[in-house]
Formats: sequence, C-alpha cells, structure tokens
Amino acid sequence: MSALVLMVLDKRVAMMADVRALLSLSITPLQYVVSWPIHSVRTIYRSVSTYHTLIEENANLKVEQLRLRALVQRLLARETENNQLKALKRATSSLHTPVLVAELLSVESGIFSNQMIIDKGSRDHVFVGQPVLDADGVMGQVIEVNLFNSRVLLVNDPRSGVSVQVARNGVRAIAVGDASSRELHLLNVLPTADIQVGDTLITSGLGQYYPAGYPVGRVRNIKKELGATFSDVDVSPAAHLDSSRAVILIWPEPRVGT
Repeated sequence: MSALVLMVLDKRVAMMADVRALLSLSITPLQYVVSWPIHSVRTIYRSVSTYHTLIEENANLKVEQLRLRALVQRLLARETENNQLKALKRATSSLHTPVLVAELLSVESGIFSNQMIIDKGSRDHVFVGQPVLDADGVMGQVIEVNLFNSRVLLVNDPRSGVSVQVARNGVRAIAVGDASSRELHLLNVLPTADIQVGDTLITSGLGQYYPAGYPVGRVRNIKKELGATFSDVDVSPAAHLDSSRAVILIWPEPRVGT
C-alpha cells in the first residue's frame, strides 16, 4: 500500500514541477519589466556615484599637482640661492681685503631710483660710501647706514657714477646709471676712443670709494652719429642687479699717503 502511495505522489510531483516550470516561463517577462526600473536606478546611482568620485579625485589631483609644482619651484629657488652662495664664496676667497656677506632685504626700484636694503648696519661697521659687490661685479655703494640695515645705491641708478677703464687697453670713462634701459651708459666718450662692443669695463680706482680692478660691465652697443661730439656707449652691468640675494661688502685698503 505504501509503495502505491509513493508511486502516485511521485507522478503527481513530477507533473506539478512541469506546471511550475511552465508558469515560471510565462511570468519571466513580467518579472523583467518589474525589476528593470530597480536595475536602472541602481545603474544610474552607480554612474552618478562614480562621476562624483572622479570629480573629487580630479580636484584632489589638481591640488596635489599645484602643491608639487610649488615644491619644485621652492627647490629650484633653493638651488639657485645655493649656487649664488657658492659663487660668492669663490669670489670672496680671491679678495685680499676684509669682506662681509650681507643679504638682500628689499628692493626699491622705479624710473628715477634703483636702490636696495641689506641686513647689515653700523653694528657691523658698515659705512657710507662702502662698495657693494656680488659674485660677478660691482652692485653699488652704501648711501645710508642704520643700526641693523643699510641702503645701497645700485650702479644702474641715474644718480650713480663709477670711474671705469677698459680692461683691454686702459681707456678711462665714467659709467652712470641709465633710467630708460636700467643698464649703464658711458659719459663723454669721444668717437675716436678705442672702445669696442664686448669690452670688459673694470673700476679704475680713481674714484673716491671703489678700489681698482672690480668688474663693472660689458660694452653692449656703441652708436656714433655723424657730427656728434660724443658716442653713445651702452653697458650691461656685470653684477646680477635683479637676481642676487647675497652681496659682499668690502673694506678698501688705505690709499698710500693717507
């Protein structure tokens, strides 16, 4: 009896499985239609979430890029400053007079004025008229001294004047600052004077403050107009007036007989 019941149930269960399979097949499209909005919403949500994540990551990358660029610029500035200090050290080692290294505090530049403030003053025995150099040449002279700082008149200031001579042949002239070009200009140079483009000009030692032999500049251009009394001679400064951060103060040796 029990075996007969099992046979009947097995047949009925098999038939019900076929019915369920058929019904499941028929409602599959309906299930897809019902579930499609849910899948679409999930897809849109993931897309929006990914989009916002990308925007945030992009913003963070831009910030990091700016930070790294600033760091690179800072390292380049440090490298430039170190190179200037090394050059300054080499320059001071060749000088046979007392020297003092000072740092630039500020620059006062305008049409009629080219000056700078350095961090050394009367407590460091700085004096008015003291020559100021960088690693490459004459920068100017001290015109005002305070306790902790001093004011320097640069050689390209219109009020500056340096007695120079051509290193090649000793021809002398006066180099003054030029307000328009921010370079130097030689005064009262006769058209017959043996001065050529590319000539190096050094201090002649004939002035009141600058000792002889320090580079002042290089002749950049010579203009000789027909009938003019003097030639126009333009000079590029030897010193890096717009970029040097460290400078040298020198104490000239006493002149013979003083």
